[in-house]
This record gives sequence, C-alpha cells and structure tokens, in this order.
Amino acid sequence: MTDRDYLWCALNLALDQEEELERLCPDCRERAKEEPCPVCGAPREGWSVNAGFDWARYRELKGGGDVD
Repeated sequence: MTDRDYLWCALNLALDQEEELERLCPDCRERAKEEPCPVCGAPREGWSVNAGFDWARYRELKGGGDVD
C-alpha cells in the first residue's frame, strides 16, 4: 500500500467512528468516548496511580537528578 492508501483508510476509519457516535444519544456518546481499561473495563477516571513508585530514584536513574 502507498502512503496515500494508508491516509485514505485512516481518514475513512475516523469518519466511520464519527458517524457511529452521532447515532447515539448524548449520554451513550459520552460513555462510548471514555477509554476503558483493556483488561477489566474500568473507566479511565477509575485507574489508580502506583503509590509505591519512587520518582526520585527514577529521575536519578534517568540522569536528570532530583528536579523537585
């Protein structure tokens, strides 16, 4: 496939998704736009943050030092 073919496919996929969303009522449209967890289906707002992650150690290993 050429770059033009890929662009055509991507554009038509986006338009198809837009058309599907326009068929839904406003409440269902908002739920459809939410990005669920691919494993459990939890909405993005419910995703938790790793509280045990050591940002200082991460920055040190990354080479940026402690930026706080």
